[in-house]
Order: sequence, then C-alpha cells, then structure tokens
Amino acid sequence: MSDLQVKHEESGSKGRYYIIHPTGESELTYSVMSPKIVIADHTDVAAGFEGQGIGLALLNQLLSDAREKGFKIVPLCPFVNAQRRKHPEWADLFSV
Repeated sequence: MSDLQVKHEESGSKGRYYIIHPTGESELTYSVMSPKIVIADHTDVAAGFEGQGIGLALLNQLLSDAREKGFKIVPLCPFVNAQRRKHPEWADLFSV
C-alpha cells in the first residue's frame, strides 16, 4: 500500500494522522504531553480496509515524525503497543 497518502493535522495538544478513503477515513490520534512526549491514543481503520497495512502506514508516519522531531511515543493505543512489541528496532522511539 505504498500509494497511500497519509495526512496530518494538529490543533493544540491533539492531533491525528489520517487517510481518506472513498468510504470514510482511517486515523491514528495522539495527545501532545510535552515537546518530548506524545501519547498514541487510538487507531481506527475504516470498514473494508482492515488488514491492508493502513494502521501500519499511519504508525510509520508517527514514527518518522518522532525521529525527526525528537519526541518519544507513549503507546496507549493497543495497536501501537502491539506493533512496538513486534518491532524491537523501534525501542528508542518509545517511552514505556
């Protein structure tokens, strides 16, 4: 699913990464606790798009931003936490 266009919006202490589909949106929401700590709150994939790598595409954008901007991710979201466990190479990006 390399043709996915992940968009990003942030307002105050809340933000999300999202993908618009013909039938809805998929998103990964987060809360900014400080410039160094971001909590991954929730991941939701639009109906009919499950199992296609959408959640991972959203998470990869969050990981990329964490690397670029120097913040750590608190994986409150069960999906993000499960992916963290599967990918020990990401350990430096998480605060657990």
